[in-house]
Amino acid sequence: MSYLNELNDSQRLAAENINGPTMIIAGAGSGKTRVLTYRIAHMIEQGVDPFNILSLTFTNKAAKEMTERISHLIGGGEAKNITMGTFHSVFSRILRYNADRLGYPSNFTIYDTQDTKSLLKDIIKEQNLDDKIYKPSMVYARISAAKNNLISADAYAQNKDIIAEDNSSKRPELARIYKLYTTRCFKAGAMDFDDLLFQTNVLLRDFPDVLNYYQQKFRYILVDEYQDTNYAQYLIVKKLAAVYENICVVGDDAQSIYSFRGANIQNILNFRKDYPEFKLFKLEQNYRSTKNIVEAANSVIANNKDQIKKSVWTENTEGQKIKVVRTLTDNEEGKVVANKIFDLCHGQASIFKDIAILYRTNKQSRSFEEALRKINIPYKIFGGLSFYQRKEIKDLLAYFRLSTNPNDEEALKRVINYPKRGIGKTSMEHVVICANQHGTSMWEVISNPQQYSLPVSPATRTKFYEFATMIQSFNALNNQLNAFDLGNQIAKSSGILKELYNEKDKGVEEVERYQNVEELLAGMKEFSASKEEDNSLADFMMDVALLTDADLTGEEDTNYVSLMTIHSSKGLEYPHVYLVGLEENLFPSQMAINTRSELEEERRLFYVALTRAKETCTISYANSRFVFGSLTTSEPSRFIDEIDQKYLDFENISRGPGRSLNQMNSNYERPFTGGLNTRLNTKPNLRSINELPKSNSGQNTSLSFMVGDNVEHDRFGKGKITKLEGVDADKKATIFFPHHGIKVVILRFANLKKLD
Repeated sequence: MSYLNELNDSQRLAAENINGPTMIIAGAGSGKTRVLTYRIAHMIEQGVDPFNILSLTFTNKAAKEMTERISHLIGGGEAKNITMGTFHSVFSRILRYNADRLGYPSNFTIYDTQDTKSLLKDIIKEQNLDDKIYKPSMVYARISAAKNNLISADAYAQNKDIIAEDNSSKRPELARIYKLYTTRCFKAGAMDFDDLLFQTNVLLRDFPDVLNYYQQKFRYILVDEYQDTNYAQYLIVKKLAAVYENICVVGDDAQSIYSFRGANIQNILNFRKDYPEFKLFKLEQNYRSTKNIVEAANSVIANNKDQIKKSVWTENTEGQKIKVVRTLTDNEEGKVVANKIFDLCHGQASIFKDIAILYRTNKQSRSFEEALRKINIPYKIFGGLSFYQRKEIKDLLAYFRLSTNPNDEEALKRVINYPKRGIGKTSMEHVVICANQHGTSMWEVISNPQQYSLPVSPATRTKFYEFATMIQSFNALNNQLNAFDLGNQIAKSSGILKELYNEKDKGVEEVERYQNVEELLAGMKEFSASKEEDNSLADFMMDVALLTDADLTGEEDTNYVSLMTIHSSKGLEYPHVYLVGLEENLFPSQMAINTRSELEEERRLFYVALTRAKETCTISYANSRFVFGSLTTSEPSRFIDEIDQKYLDFENISRGPGRSLNQMNSNYERPFTGGLNTRLNTKPNLRSINELPKSNSGQNTSLSFMVGDNVEHDRFGKGKITKLEGVDADKKATIFFPHHGIKVVILRFANLKKLD
């Protein structure tokens, strides 16, 4: 137990209290993950069987890291026996084990948001409804909210208040769409993300023996980020903990920012009502940020009335004051922030990874992207198109899904004619109609077209038969091959690899699509090699389906400036943070200042943003910005006024002494000689950032190269120039290297050799 000596007094008290209901209020940067880890290790040291511990984390990545830390603390493999992961990952496994109780196959598909919206779009079209009134995204949000509040399709249709609300919004068919959607998912053997919690509640409600089994199994329950739980999650935990009440929740009400996802801050505020005998521990020492940042954040959050009082403090250095920068326009804001990053990193290009630009909405990234590109600062946007949402990846994953669950209608529709096999849209419409008439799945219809009297030509029936036979052959190998071996065979036999390979010569984007599939297969090989069991294609697909945004962040050895929304930054930290767009109606959002509770959540979001910073924080705002094509004037955010002014340093860049903004830009619009002058590909699992080597040759060879030239680079080998831009000393070339992909180099530094 000597490892407990590494904790401060408050942390140790929280870690040692292993029995009974416990709430740990952990301020930003107070080491809550460390406390959770040590608490679990201490529980095992005190004789608690790891098989009896359930630990629910914020991300799968966090669960993996905690398991590794616990193994390091107590040795042996006992940590692997703990049930640890996100709500969705843990309960999806429980649902697979008990799927037959609910009428689902154990290999049910997990629909992502794109799948759900696609199915809803089809239903809306089939029912001849106006998709401008019944927008798939709106319908999806309505159904999701219902499920998170444990309202089934039948209960929805019988609720007079809900129906009255739908009627008043002139959407009386929402209840029917919800019912049809539920039926289609069930028929396809599919659950969406909300179902993973909804159906777990159904399982525990309707099958007392299952509830009793898991109550006895999970005698000790720990929940991280409890302030972000919704009603469905809250009820699952409450049911499981009902017998032993050894429940420990960890969180910070000041960081509750996900109400738009159904999170209910009252879950943490009312914990004492659910468990009157609970013990409360407060972790108030911040190990992350400087005193100025901690005190500034405290002064803001003090304005919230609905909170659990705590006094966050730090022994860290005082640090710099928070800089507040006013700019004239949003474009100027992008340039100023980029230039400040240049100043910060000049001569220290390795610290790009220490910098984050945080904004309220994704659309704000444009001006910062443009400014960073202009001065060749590498960056990566989080929250954009995920690697697993790219078309070529979704196509191959659809084949994988069909190979484990042939009834998956969304996967079937996606690849039935890809690569092209002569199955047209009209034929598929007949399949859908036939399946709906007979109350069966599309797979059953195409597998037995004659039995269902499918009105298509004999040639089309043959094509359906050939496709079904191929999928059945893949399905037969599920229990024989690991994820990589089966995935690789599917990629080849389906024709996808050949299709993408044949497209490679068409251009850069086509090359990248092929490389993305290669990257996916490489990831599958790593997945299969890292596990002696649970390494099937179905296991891999479940891991992919349950990845969270936070799980998709880049590796630590990559070197770029991170751009993301504040919501995406939750749980992360950076030495240097640029918090941009601090204007009224943008932050706080105009959509979230109608009630006190909405405004307080916006303030908590600002608190989260400030507390991501370790060493420096810069706040910026613009006097005007373009909104829907029109230039609008802006006012500074009220949150700036709420920070105690003694922690702020106001800096008016536009009128700064010594040089104008134009002078600043003329100085900064030049490349780094440190070599990091390539914009990052945004896919996750990127192995590393390939930095361009330094060169002191100084030879101006930029005028001798042309698009199409074959060249050789000292590091990347032979390649072909696909694009040239810029003039004279700043001329840049985009080059495709077969073994390294696309690189952008500045010709005067690249030391390229022109090949004949």
